[in-house]
Amino acid sequence: MGESLTTKTNDLTQQRKTKDKRTAGELPSETDILDFIQNEPGRVGKREIARAFQIKGAQRVELKRLLKDMTERGLLARESKQLRDPTVLPPVTVLEVSGTDSDGELIAVPSNWDADEHGPPPAIVVETPKTRGKREESRPPGEGDRILARLTATATGPDGRPSAYEARVIRKLADAARRVLGLFHQTKGQGMRIVPVDKKGAKELAVLPGDEAGAKSGELVSAEIVKDRGRGLVRARIRERLGRVDDQRNISLVAIHQRGIPDHFPDEVTEAADRLAPLDLAGRTDMRDTPLVTIDPPDARDHDDAVWAEPDDAGDNEGGFRVVVAIADVAAYVHPGSVLDREARRRGNSVYFPDRVVPMLPEKLSADLCSLREGEDRPALACIMRFDKAGTKLDHRFERIVMRSAAGLSYEQAQAAIDGRTDDKTGPLLDPVLKPLWAAYRALSAARKRRGPLELDIPERKLVLDAHGLIERVVTPERLDAHKLIEEMMIQANVAAAETLEKARVPLIYRVHDAPSDEKAAALSEFLRTIGLSLAKGQTLKPQHFNKILEAVRGREYEHLVNEVVLRTQAQAIYTPENGGHFGLNLRRYAHFTSPIRRYADLIVHRALITAHGFGKDGLSEEDIARLEETAETISDAERRAMAAERDTVDRLVARHLADKVGSVFKGRIAGVTRAGLFITLDDTGADGFVPMGSLIQDFFVYDEAGHALVGRHTGETYRLGDRVEVRLVEVTPIAGGIRMEMLSDGHKSAKPAKSARPAKTAKSRKRDKAAKPRGRGTARGRKSKAKA
Repeated sequence: MGESLTTKTNDLTQQRKTKDKRTAGELPSETDILDFIQNEPGRVGKREIARAFQIKGAQRVELKRLLKDMTERGLLARESKQLRDPTVLPPVTVLEVSGTDSDGELIAVPSNWDADEHGPPPAIVVETPKTRGKREESRPPGEGDRILARLTATATGPDGRPSAYEARVIRKLADAARRVLGLFHQTKGQGMRIVPVDKKGAKELAVLPGDEAGAKSGELVSAEIVKDRGRGLVRARIRERLGRVDDQRNISLVAIHQRGIPDHFPDEVTEAADRLAPLDLAGRTDMRDTPLVTIDPPDARDHDDAVWAEPDDAGDNEGGFRVVVAIADVAAYVHPGSVLDREARRRGNSVYFPDRVVPMLPEKLSADLCSLREGEDRPALACIMRFDKAGTKLDHRFERIVMRSAAGLSYEQAQAAIDGRTDDKTGPLLDPVLKPLWAAYRALSAARKRRGPLELDIPERKLVLDAHGLIERVVTPERLDAHKLIEEMMIQANVAAAETLEKARVPLIYRVHDAPSDEKAAALSEFLRTIGLSLAKGQTLKPQHFNKILEAVRGREYEHLVNEVVLRTQAQAIYTPENGGHFGLNLRRYAHFTSPIRRYADLIVHRALITAHGFGKDGLSEEDIARLEETAETISDAERRAMAAERDTVDRLVARHLADKVGSVFKGRIAGVTRAGLFITLDDTGADGFVPMGSLIQDFFVYDEAGHALVGRHTGETYRLGDRVEVRLVEVTPIAGGIRMEMLSDGHKSAKPAKSARPAKTAKSRKRDKAAKPRGRGTARGRKSKAKA
């Protein structure tokens, strides 16, 4: 009570002194001015302050000087002709969502807050709006989004100023024009500049003294665009220094920041993971005596699946097999609504770069507690399946188990053992473990052939880096039976999960791959006619129709071309709560179950299975079910984001590798044809470069969309998708991953010159040209072949 009365008395005394100054016409102090601005509900400028304190004559000059000094020192912020206390936020403010708090609420900071000048920003909790549709601007904001929000003060600090706010979202704001990632450099004549990493012709940005945040030439920086009505270069203010760009370890950071991939776990998430301890495994089905083995890439750090097979001893299944696929029980550690769960959902999946992995879960989980380490007891969810000798599944069931991996093998190690080259580890496993696995795989492979999934043959390249993060070589790994074995067993377990949950009527997230659209199918049909082939008409397309075409061109000059065009005809797989089947795998229902360490979709399916079987209280929550559609959209977006970031990083690494080879001649293949020119993929590195249309000076070339070709109007000279060519490297921009080439090879001679002039570009054609650009062929280190489906 005493403290409260003292505070009230001080406030009354200050108000009396301020009133006395107004009456006397004295020049107010800085505190008087700040108090007046804070308590005045209307517009406040120099005129309002002068009138309130009865400042006249020569004192107006002194007041102007005082206000200017306060503004320069950051005590006041000027908006048009108004003044305000910069530590007191206006009712409507632009915010940047910075993450979530311990209760899962979105938190934000003012987008223009200067922490060095004003200290930590006030606490702002964002009221999450309901999703109104599937358009991007209608979705709830997430970390990194900029929003326009209406603020309500919820707490006051010792100085009487608001210390906490609640924000109600008015709308999300586009941030492409506000933020930029680029290379910072200083020159004597031009001053400080930022060269954006974006390939789309972004112009240099000017940085004024005081806005460089200590950045040095050659550093990668994150900056924000500063409003500047003057002429000349657009201004930018550096917000974050990301390291030197000539350090190859930072190349993947470009894509991480450009694509907005969360690469640092909040302290509360790391602390929550560190507090976890091994579970009490009592009450689970004990399968520690079953010699399950993990088979992964040699450099894998997380092992989330193990397999085992044996001949089925049931009398009604002679020649059949019993197969067990055991998957790490991540749901036992990551519970719905926990900080670990919210962070995993936000990330959606692990992202694999040639030089690093950005994991979905903290290392304590991904590489320790949830990883099926050799010789260590681990909780798992097992799918136990029976197949007949033809590979047809007879039945399946799920169990929550405790297991102990008998061995952690690499694909190459397991394959070598089957091929007769055992080592100390695989020798004892060959007869009791590996041979039964391969026997079961042969049966499953026969069933797969009968099922007829899409069989595209497009080799994938892998970048092998040296100790400095530079490309040492580019290889095309051999596709081993060991890869196919794991892939097919994972597919069968995924199908079993979807079937079980459908039967139990428990909600889940499906992995859906739609059939090609009518428009794409028509375009493919038109293209095939140019090489004497045809696509089935008047019937529902199935993978077998594409496989017949692929088989028809096997070993012929068009093989690579047709595989590429068929690939581009396919739809992109997505996650959704509604079953639509999986066209590529030719399956009626499919869900991701086998990689819960790396994919949030799998964790949801695990929880659904726990609910369906009554395995425990850590199954689907009511919130999981209510947000299923939103979660599916979120993780589908995260997957696309990860793919783009991986592709961008490979492009930049390869461009850096080729930077000192300008002028060299390379052999390659035309991997994309657009109105603007030709995309070329080089043989030795898989680098994707561009030959501009304007550099093909021997004729005026017309874009033949149906034939995926550029055709000379006068000579008929033709460059077609898939053609083998020779090019010279002309220009490389490593920071953007851009490579420009010059065509050295002549095109094919045709008796039919192009009949029409090149059509003008439209917004639709530009969009189509962008979509025609080939995706990078490099595969990220540590990615498993089973992740493709």
